[in-house]
Amino acid sequence: MERLTAQNVWFDKDRIFMELSDHRIIGCPIQWFPRLSRATEEQKMHRELIAGGTGVHWEEIDEDLSVEGMLSYRHQ
Repeated sequence: MERLTAQNVWFDKDRIFMELSDHRIIGCPIQWFPRLSRATEEQKMHRELIAGGTGVHWEEIDEDLSVEGMLSYRHQ
């Protein structure tokens, strides 16, 4: 099975979305990720797909999210 990768990442007012290589779009409440929820719009836009697209990195806020993490994350 081919490994899923992120193709795009974006935000609306309350959620983070990720488009995957199989064309699914997944989303989670941004409040689940405190660093992202506190980041400015500009900081959220400065992101980089890493590890062949298996993750996303925000240098300015020191945050990393993986595709696997987005698919399996459950807020406690």
